Amino acid sequence: MTHPYRRYVALGDSFTEGVGDVDPTRPNGVRGWADRVAEVLGRDVPDFGYANLAIRGRKIRGILAEQVEPALALEPDLVTVYAGANDILRPQVDLDDLAEAYGAAIGRFADAGARVLVWTAFDPGGSATYRLLRGRFALYNELVREIADRHGADIVDYWRMREYRDWGYWDPDRMHMGPAGHQHMATAVLDTLGVPHDLAPIDPTVVPPAGLRDNVTWVRTSAAPWVHRRLTGRSSGDGLAPRYATPTHLG
Repeated sequence: MTHPYRRYVALGDSFTEGVGDVDPTRPNGVRGWADRVAEVLGRDVPDFGYANLAIRGRKIRGILAEQVEPALALEPDLVTVYAGANDILRPQVDLDDLAEAYGAAIGRFADAGARVLVWTAFDPGGSATYRLLRGRFALYNELVREIADRHGADIVDYWRMREYRDWGYWDPDRMHMGPAGHQHMATAVLDTLGVPHDLAPIDPTVVPPAGLRDNVTWVRTSAAPWVHRRLTGRSSGDGLAPRYATPTHLG
């Protein structure tokens, strides 16, 4: 037996849903790191089940309100939760208040006997767009570390993964990981779990220096639609259902 897990549930937003890792054959047209982890965990384990409740665009309170109870009902022994990026990017946010609610949810999974993995936020220091919020990202990370310490959760330390400063790991929208990024994150998760695997790295896409035309295109196709959704109270996840609401075997 390579690992003890039989029921894995993934919660979160676009990061966990798999946005940026396009696969038209799968629900919502994406694959993602969580699918890749589930495929490894399900190998040679016929009774393994994987549910992915994540929905793109969700903020912390939406994730807690919509995903925690369904996840607990599935009686998982492994839970991954990524949340907070969509809150951090808002003009105003009370991170201490959100962390209190987030910590309570993590505590419920831990009390139910599940092994829990959470993430720090990515360090935006290498991004001209997001580095202005670097202090907010760092505060969020300290709050996550406190939550993990309090409830015995494991941390996948995204903040220290400097390799993600290579834009070749990212989707052209500059907001989501691309296939190479999702594969690398799956490896990090499995390594954190101590689960043997044979996932091979995917070479990052070669990204030439962005010129004015590239930046204008990015603003028109990615940044402007994101801002418009914020201003109109809409979400990229409106109308979407969880990719795998019930335990599924992908191995």
